[in-house]
Amino acid sequence: MLSARAIYREIRDCDETYRLFCSVAAKGEAQGGWENARIAERIADRELRPRVARHGADEEKHGRLFEALLRKRGLAPCEVPLELDYTLRLERAGIGLSHARLAEDGPLSDEEILRYLVHSRVTEQRAHEEIEEQLAVFGDDPELGRAVRIIADDERSHLSFTHEELARFAARGHDARIRAMAREYARVEIATYRDVSLAVMGRMAEALGWSRPKRLLLASGIRAIWVWERLWAWRRMTTLEEPERPGALAPSVGPGQA
Repeated sequence: MLSARAIYREIRDCDETYRLFCSVAAKGEAQGGWENARIAERIADRELRPRVARHGADEEKHGRLFEALLRKRGLAPCEVPLELDYTLRLERAGIGLSHARLAEDGPLSDEEILRYLVHSRVTEQRAHEEIEEQLAVFGDDPELGRAVRIIADDERSHLSFTHEELARFAARGHDARIRAMAREYARVEIATYRDVSLAVMGRMAEALGWSRPKRLLLASGIRAIWVWERLWAWRRMTTLEEPERPGALAPSVGPGQA
């Protein structure tokens, strides 16, 4: 059976594929944490800065959760090759801010902050959809359930944060730029996601000994999803909606601090 549930369970039940899955996830989350931390250091907006820092802290936490899952099974993280590195491939495709730019000092311009926020809007949509699918499969799993529930809850807040902050920029006159950038980023993201998905599927197929018909069917499914997204579904990554959680990632205010 080729349901997402069956495939996820195959990956979970094999140490080799589980190690690769968690390693890829841990590296991507840790990278996101570093990027958000660097961006937060260089934002002058006193309202936005702590939210970006919180975003980065959440991503670092997610990376630690995946590393903990590996340790629980007695596994060490493995190297993540470029073809499986979604975050790095997006950067090389010109999405968001480059490592070289983040390594520099000095404040970010409004255009650069928009690039960060639109990049987040597009990739957080993908992250939210993926973790919701994993939540449906592993939400009650004794090994994975707690980590998946924590990450799913955080991803809902992250997506709300991107909607809210981009709406704030749109109200300041950046609406046309946001829409154009979001369309560009979404189209690059769906192509990158297709390529990374095919590469990951190839690695998993090799480790799990999938038959050639099964591999071809799964590869066809990945390409069919890309066609659907390329023709229509990319729009879900570009719309600005009312945030599900207004004020998401805002610092909590303790007694006497209001």
